[in-house]
Amino acid sequence: MIYNNVRHECNLYNFFFAPRGNRRMMELGMKITQMYLNPFDRIIGIIGAQDSGKSMLIKGMFPGIQTVEGDDEFDILNMPLLNSEDVGFYTPRTFHVDVRAAMKYVPLQEIAQAVQDVTASRKRVIVEHFEILYPVLKRNADLLIGIGEEVLVTRPSLFGPLPDNIADIVFNSLIYRKMAHSAEDLFSYCVRDMERPEYTRADIKHGFVIQYKEKPNFDLEEIEGKIKDLIAKDLPIVPYDEEHIKIGDEIIHCTGPLMHVESTGKIENFALVKEYYYEPRFHYYIVAGTVGHKEKEADDELNTIEIQEEE
Repeated sequence: MIYNNVRHECNLYNFFFAPRGNRRMMELGMKITQMYLNPFDRIIGIIGAQDSGKSMLIKGMFPGIQTVEGDDEFDILNMPLLNSEDVGFYTPRTFHVDVRAAMKYVPLQEIAQAVQDVTASRKRVIVEHFEILYPVLKRNADLLIGIGEEVLVTRPSLFGPLPDNIADIVFNSLIYRKMAHSAEDLFSYCVRDMERPEYTRADIKHGFVIQYKEKPNFDLEEIEGKIKDLIAKDLPIVPYDEEHIKIGDEIIHCTGPLMHVESTGKIENFALVKEYYYEPRFHYYIVAGTVGHKEKEADDELNTIEIQEEE
């Protein structure tokens, strides 16, 4: 127990690559619970833009949690948190509120009072968009999680970090995750008819990684050219269903349909690294693509970061 307390108090921030795909985000949520959640935590603050993966992370952290999806007035006004006057043994142990949705129908002061009431009864509340509630609640979260290009986990003290600090980081970085995911799907589209070895996906800063168990026979220059042509056409990217998106008129499989830029033209400075990296620890041949950098900068950046393996 002493070790756990030291670990939490000494680490101001803990960073994870924010995975693309609903299942991988839920798995990360499970790991965060195992590593950082304290059974005595009363307020879990979640910060992130719309479609950044907050709901999937919460479902991974708290399997079976009752959440209010969307902003339906009836569901919000009747959610357990706002109707917990008689908090007792048989009421939920963990409540949830999406502040941005709830504030359309309920004053922030009322939401803050409900949070204070249930936490005073030793119940837990998961608060999405915690940065909005914080100025009214006037109490920081016990565990604060921000989701942008990376997932930040912190256990704030009286002196911070404050929710606005986390919000500034994650809101500004999310665009790179969206660009990288969109570029990754363009890569998959361009190689869909080619013979490919078995592969898994992984994450890097400002980019994507495909890990092959055998060396592919791709012409990386040619594939990069095809992807850049699709970017130049500025084709719309829209969700099609829970496992597919549409790029232009093409329907493409995707495990995170909401995590994209609006069109291919919004992918900036895409570059495909023109060589295969061999990972000797896991025996992978790696294809990497980057966004948001000029090509030479992208190659230099790739050599300074560690690739996160997908399990």
